[in-house]
Amino acid sequence: MPVCNPTSFAYRFRHRHAASLRLVLPAMIAGLLAAAVASQATADPRRPNIVLILADDLGWRNVGCYGSPTCQTPHIDRLARQGVRFTDAYAACHVCSPTRASILTGRYPARLHLTNYIPGNTPGRMRPPDWRPYLPLDEVTIAEALAPHGYRCGHFGKWHLNRNKNYRAGRPMDPGSQGFHEVLTTRKPTRDARPEADAHHVRQITDAAIDFIRRHANRPFFCYVSHNSVHRPILADPKRVAQHRQRLAAAGIEGNATYAAMVDDLDQSVGRLAAVLDELDLADSTLLIFTSDNGAFLGDEKDRGTSNAPLRGGKGTNYEGGIRVPLIVRWPGIARPGSVCHEPVISNDLFPTMLEAATRTPHTALQHPIDGQSLVPLLRQPNAGLDREALFWHYPHYHSQGATPHGAVRQGDWKLIEFYEDMHVELYNLAADLGEQHDLASQQPQRAAALRRLLHTWRNAVGAQMPTAR
Repeated sequence: MPVCNPTSFAYRFRHRHAASLRLVLPAMIAGLLAAAVASQATADPRRPNIVLILADDLGWRNVGCYGSPTCQTPHIDRLARQGVRFTDAYAACHVCSPTRASILTGRYPARLHLTNYIPGNTPGRMRPPDWRPYLPLDEVTIAEALAPHGYRCGHFGKWHLNRNKNYRAGRPMDPGSQGFHEVLTTRKPTRDARPEADAHHVRQITDAAIDFIRRHANRPFFCYVSHNSVHRPILADPKRVAQHRQRLAAAGIEGNATYAAMVDDLDQSVGRLAAVLDELDLADSTLLIFTSDNGAFLGDEKDRGTSNAPLRGGKGTNYEGGIRVPLIVRWPGIARPGSVCHEPVISNDLFPTMLEAATRTPHTALQHPIDGQSLVPLLRQPNAGLDREALFWHYPHYHSQGATPHGAVRQGDWKLIEFYEDMHVELYNLAADLGEQHDLASQQPQRAAALRRLLHTWRNAVGAQMPTAR
């Protein structure tokens, strides 16, 4: 159900611990306001609008411009032709809540201690840590970082960063208390929902976002469009399903027509949002980002999912199919149209990217650590590279789709996964083995040992919580 709430910073601060108020927040606020004042003198008269479109469970391979054999996405493909398409983009986790937290804060889920989907309680041999099933109010979200620079911030769709989904206006740790001025919250449908009645709220979310854009066309805005689709249950309008079934059959392609119809609905939403920016003459002054919160759901006995081939695994697994996601960034005048970037990037990077776009200053102006790096240099020069040692993942939990407690690191073309039950490792060269079929840990023990040390050093640095023996 929709909830509208123009809650101010003051509301949020009143609900924090006194120690945090005395020691942490003044420095954060001072840093934000100082950056705001300094940037006023140098910023362009019109700051770019920011539209962030986040799909739910949309796999790397399930978009036309990423080579999908079954799904058609002409509107998303058009964005890729107008901007930069990232081939090696990652979600910070293979399930949604940690990735969503990383996008909003720029920090690794392990640092946040928000390491599983909420409520996330799949049992296993080890005992999971006492993790946080919510985004703490102490964290500064991208909405709160943008607001001092004159941005009106709207959240439309899925939140999934509080202890439960019983959203209500003003509730701490819901969007309205995390910096968003206007809020529409939705949740996934039940299995018996009427698929022809916008079961996944794609049209509802899009309508609300378009209304927000229209009303704030004359000022900078941040519009966060957070879809429930293509998350299961796999439901779509039967008429659209029939069209895609006929299309796939005519082409001799095996595929899930219902899933293809859901992707089509999502693509139509992207097209509508792009069209309103064109209509209002805002496209050239808007940073538009499209990505997903984790890899695609492969399916189970209740829902037939999709394929992530050539990637191994999917949502809720340790491998590329669970964490590699589509990422397309369009920013006219900055992002080179039709460019392809092969630099490994991660969802943590979106916070500093949006902040730099809005303020023309690096995220280091903030008074708290950010784990991501701005992608603005890559938008300007896709082959520029980033000065970063590695990317990291940490999942001290079990998941019904197969994941056991593990951590992972990618450095260059090499990826190592460490499994916490027995601490064995797997090592893959992604350039030669994208499908992660050939474990090289025994053949390259020195490389495996070095990557393991790097992973352990990172875990210690961010205070990662570990599972324990039962």
